Amino acid sequence: MSNRYAIILAAGQGTRMKSKLYKVLHPVCGKPMVQHVIDQVSELSIEQIVTIIGHGAELVKHQLGDACQYALQEQQLGTAHAVMQAESALAGKEGTTLVICGDTPLIRAETMAALIKKHDDMNAKATVLTATAENPTGYGRVVRNKDGFVEKIVEHKDATDEERQINEINTGTYCFDNKALFQALKHVSNENVQGEYYLPDVIEILKSQGEIVSAYQTDDFEETLGVNDRVALAQAERILKKRLNEYHMRNGVSIIDPDNTYIETDVTIGQDTVIYPGTMIKGNSRIGEDCIIGPNTEIKECEIGNNTVIRQSVAHDSKIGSKVSIGPFAHIRPKSDIHDEGKIGNFVEIKKAVFGKGSKASHLSYIGDAEVGEDVNIGCGSITVNYDGKNKYLTKIEDGVFVGCNSNLVAPVTIGKNAYVAAGSTITEDVPGDALSIARARQINKENYVQNLNINK
Repeated sequence: MSNRYAIILAAGQGTRMKSKLYKVLHPVCGKPMVQHVIDQVSELSIEQIVTIIGHGAELVKHQLGDACQYALQEQQLGTAHAVMQAESALAGKEGTTLVICGDTPLIRAETMAALIKKHDDMNAKATVLTATAENPTGYGRVVRNKDGFVEKIVEHKDATDEERQINEINTGTYCFDNKALFQALKHVSNENVQGEYYLPDVIEILKSQGEIVSAYQTDDFEETLGVNDRVALAQAERILKKRLNEYHMRNGVSIIDPDNTYIETDVTIGQDTVIYPGTMIKGNSRIGEDCIIGPNTEIKECEIGNNTVIRQSVAHDSKIGSKVSIGPFAHIRPKSDIHDEGKIGNFVEIKKAVFGKGSKASHLSYIGDAEVGEDVNIGCGSITVNYDGKNKYLTKIEDGVFVGCNSNLVAPVTIGKNAYVAAGSTITEDVPGDALSIARARQINKENYVQNLNINK
């Protein structure tokens, strides 16, 4: 197998997006378009990836990091001009070069691998990835000769009426013999309607030199979608969402309403988990088996065990164990660690807290900057008072503690093992283990007080 290289075209400004965000950084199912492309290309045996960047170059570098090297296209003078910017990195090397646009987030590694295989099998100098379009308007047309080889690719604006009847279109993804590519690029001109240097012109140049130019036609037109505006962005989102949901369902996950369930690319979900409508699962979330998630639940960057139920709730950047019950209407904020068999009930907020095995906060509580032991019961309306206006402090609640309703635990404070806190208490000092702490004013009943209020009526 020859050496393989890849050039990712990601320098276009994307004016049709009408956005301050650089085009290829617009997300599809939670991941920037160009990252999708890089991830798929990286599944192939590619020796060197060069990404052509222009507008927003530093932002693209920040997103992709060391996954590739970069070449700057200062002026956007067409796709051939963009590829020329990789000359210093690749020219003169033996091997096959894949050229793909950074705004095609739906392209699959399998399709690119099939394109490369066809290129190798045909001993071609260039191979074009093509597709059949029901409405080819706007696409470059693939003109074949009588033997079925590619004769040329003509842009829609430059095509004759007869050529515009062709519905096999150029997807903008190619394989080239690397040396032949950079030699041919020297002969590309900009004598066309747009005054740009078109990469498809390399095809005609190679043909004129008697070289073999082949094509691999994918049967999935959708994966070749290039995103140039918000309409196409939403279309790509819909297609990828459907693809991802089908993947999970075929792997044993029940998704009650796939049209209204949003699962991002890097999520993993165990078998026999049920996802109810209105649920969004984002980032690198990992969900175990036999869970019930939703309806109307948002999970982001969470690790969740088995047999856990999360209903109508939000959980971000946290770890949630097995056999945990969360919701409805709970909020698990970042850096929380809820151990097995815990219960976080309705309108409870957890933030940067460890919540021990079997512990419960069933209703209307705030537990922030806390270490909660095992088998703790936190009564309705109780909170950890963690902030003095300048600094945050830790509350420690040891195993077996019972906190009565409407209690304030003013940090820094420790409630000892098996202690009780009376309802309505404001605790400002440590409570020893096995103690009962009562921190409230004694009740006074003033009899006939209301009659005294009514004296002057």
